[in-house]
Amino acid sequence: MSDPKIEHRIGVGAPPAIVWELLKDLESWPSWNPIYTAVRGRLGYGEEVHLTVQLPDQPPTDTVATIIEWVPDEQIHWTTKGRYGLVRTTRYIEIDKLTEEACIFSNGELIQGFLAKSAGRKLARSMWKGFELMGEAVKARAEALWAERKAERA
Repeated sequence: MSDPKIEHRIGVGAPPAIVWELLKDLESWPSWNPIYTAVRGRLGYGEEVHLTVQLPDQPPTDTVATIIEWVPDEQIHWTTKGRYGLVRTTRYIEIDKLTEEACIFSNGELIQGFLAKSAGRKLARSMWKGFELMGEAVKARAEALWAERKAERA
């Protein structure tokens, strides 16, 4: 049986560069992102990012993530460790270009380690709902920003 994976995907009527504009400024996330209420750090391979995560129906959790991959206009991946190293996660945020003015925004998490299955069962519903809320927030903000940019050019 494979390790738990929880993912939400949503179509966005804006170019990947607009979505990336929102995502690359990690420290602005708390102003629009419903599940990351505090973020301190920057994008860069091996960089540490300090996060306060507020999933639906769960208490806030402070965690330190390590950036393992990032590609402008495409993705951010980071890892965390919990429960004394018995749970490891890989969090991913990805943008898949569909057209010049549309993309798919995916955000999810792979849960690994000795306690992965029990952690996945315990948190799956809250994580999926949180990822859905984040996806909807990205969609709303990116589409509004794209509409503003198009109106400015008209």
